[in-house]
Amino acid sequence: MVTGAEVPGGELILTPEALAFVGLLQERFGARRDELLAARTRRREEVARTGRLDFLAETAHIRSGDWQVSVDPSPLQDRRVEMTGPTDRKMTINALNSGAKVWLADMEDASTPHWANVVGGQISLFDAIRRQISFTNEAGKSYALREDAPLATIVMRPRGWHFDESHIQVDGTPVVGALVDFGLYAFHNAAELLSRGSGPYFYLPKMESHLEARLWNEVFTLAESELGIPHGSIRATVLIETIPAAFEMDEILYELRDHASGLNAGRWDYLFSIIKYFRDSGPQYVLPDRNLVKMTAPFLKAYAELLVQTCHKRGAHAIGGMSAFIPSRKDAAVNERAFAQVKADKEREAGQGFDGSWVAHPDLVPVCREVFDSVLGDRPNQLDVVPDVQVTADDLLNVAATPGEISEDGLRANIEVAVLYLESWLRGGGAVAIHNLMEDAATAEISRSQIWQWVHNASTLPDGTVITAELVRQILAEELAKIETAVGAERFAAGQFVTASEVFESVALDEEYVAFLTLPAYAAIV
Repeated sequence: MVTGAEVPGGELILTPEALAFVGLLQERFGARRDELLAARTRRREEVARTGRLDFLAETAHIRSGDWQVSVDPSPLQDRRVEMTGPTDRKMTINALNSGAKVWLADMEDASTPHWANVVGGQISLFDAIRRQISFTNEAGKSYALREDAPLATIVMRPRGWHFDESHIQVDGTPVVGALVDFGLYAFHNAAELLSRGSGPYFYLPKMESHLEARLWNEVFTLAESELGIPHGSIRATVLIETIPAAFEMDEILYELRDHASGLNAGRWDYLFSIIKYFRDSGPQYVLPDRNLVKMTAPFLKAYAELLVQTCHKRGAHAIGGMSAFIPSRKDAAVNERAFAQVKADKEREAGQGFDGSWVAHPDLVPVCREVFDSVLGDRPNQLDVVPDVQVTADDLLNVAATPGEISEDGLRANIEVAVLYLESWLRGGGAVAIHNLMEDAATAEISRSQIWQWVHNASTLPDGTVITAELVRQILAEELAKIETAVGAERFAAGQFVTASEVFESVALDEEYVAFLTLPAYAAIV
């Protein structure tokens, strides 16, 4: 049953047949999803008790075994530049036209799950796949797909297992959001994509174990059977963006091996996950200011090296992480700094053996492409490069070796960014440029989680000031006043700034840590 309001064009997507397919997925897999979420809670409780994670003894035979994933179809062989972004019509056209090899069509962290976005994103993808999409903005500027160059290959990212879609219900129970996003997209587009020489390709977010990968594999296998497409047509790239998943990379690929395409270094959510998992495990897991935590930090370097080694050993692609810098078309100095930092980031990834990487803006596509072109040449990838590294559990958990301190500027920046992002999220915008950085749910999660961790570990600023809940509330009030001055009283009153600050205060300061800030934020919009 659909309980959401009518969305223009929604009848194209919310057909009785498509909804029946989504209902089938929910009936078959909804209960198992619930069990896996409960398993997450038990595992986190064990980490709280021990302050430790390790590789699984019961799956050692998989890590030591001689096996590989299925060979990728042609459209996924070369992934040297991947553009990311939400699925509104303008972004869809710009991303497909960007010159990137892949577009991560994001219905997760870069897209607020307002019902209009959930359905509207599916309409955009439906039209784009059939090359019938167009868009004209309020100023009269028109956008259309280019005819003079190849379009990016679409790899769609559904929501994570933890999220329910309130606007579609089966027997009075909300359907798992991941099954809604996947189900509607696959039902309408899988056969069409295959007929056009591509296929139904997905990025899978927020996974925490190989058992969750096994569930996705079962979803894919059933979908292929129901939709009448060949087994293995569906391909998935898994974001390794949680710390428990970093200990199960081999196992995740193994579970998905007929459907696996690769792994991605989801660096921002990975930082969030480390803070979340070890938030109460002592000062050795407390990170400095967010902007000081670089991929060269020992624990992140180990994570990246293990990911490339694992992927290439198994014949899967290793895709690098997001460069969040956003160019300015008005400030040449900002551009120069952004381009230099993005280039250095991509050079590091290409040197580590990654097969490609992400950017958040079309202007950065040439920067990333130039770096990977210089390493790959005419080769589509560097799957033949298997780094000779030995990464231990201690290496992955060596957070204490990260240089830097917690500053008042860093504390204020976390509060400002989280409030500005949440305000945009509540209004329907899931990806927001703030201070020439692309902020999405992952970076907002880092900001609020750091504050929760700093408060509960009585962390101090350089002058010895202890970070307390009272201090955070004081700075929150000051930052909110600065925001009102910056945007003006009229815009402030018309916006969602007060609600955003209330949600932020709750997820940053409540004694009981909220697993995902988007859950109470979603409650505020539905």
